[in-house]
Amino acid sequence: MIEKVVLAMAAIRILSGTLEITAALFMLHYNTVERALVINSLLSIIGPIIFFSTMTLGIYGLSTKLSFGSLIWIMLGVVCIVYGIKR
Repeated sequence: MIEKVVLAMAAIRILSGTLEITAALFMLHYNTVERALVINSLLSIIGPIIFFSTMTLGIYGLSTKLSFGSLIWIMLGVVCIVYGIKR
């Protein structure tokens, strides 16, 4: 049986993939660099939201199974990822 948290994480990723494919089709439909950049900028806003949503669900799912110290290490890892992306 699939865990509810894993199912929710997978559903968010499927939604994200669907948005990416739809955006690519819109880029091809409009066939201009200007429109493609606008569509791409919208995707850059959605990407971090998807990332944080799935990470939050994952950490929530692990919160009852891991020690507090382990959760702190995981959160520090997420902070490092975000820092690396922003830099």
